[in-house]
Amino acid sequence: MKALGWWLIVVGTLRLASVWFGFFDIWALRLAVFSTTAMTEVHGRTFGTWTLLTCTLCYICAFNLDNKPIYLATLLSFVYAFGHFLTEYLIYQTMAISNLTTVGIFAGTSIIWMLLQWNAHLKVRSKSSIRKH
Repeated sequence: MKALGWWLIVVGTLRLASVWFGFFDIWALRLAVFSTTAMTEVHGRTFGTWTLLTCTLCYICAFNLDNKPIYLATLLSFVYAFGHFLTEYLIYQTMAISNLTTVGIFAGTSIIWMLLQWNAHLKVRSKSSIRKH
């Protein structure tokens, strides 16, 4: 497995902790991610489901780095997540800068690495396989 694949496995596994907090420990999610007590259990479960989806994308992409649609969906999940947390910090002020920094380290590293590796994992097709199509 390529280094990027291992990175995605690590990030996906770390995201599982947020899934746990979203479903079973909303108070920890409030403290660890958001700086608000307005978060309800419904918000926590929604966050947990969304994070489980992005975790699943990380795992699928890690084993299919040559699949452009899966790769793009995973890359965009990092962009969307970072954008979401950035607006929570800048506009709604529901996140502390330390929490945004943690998200930024993982999402930012993933976004940059995936952009740099955009074409690196494509399988090279031989001329004979091109002629068959």
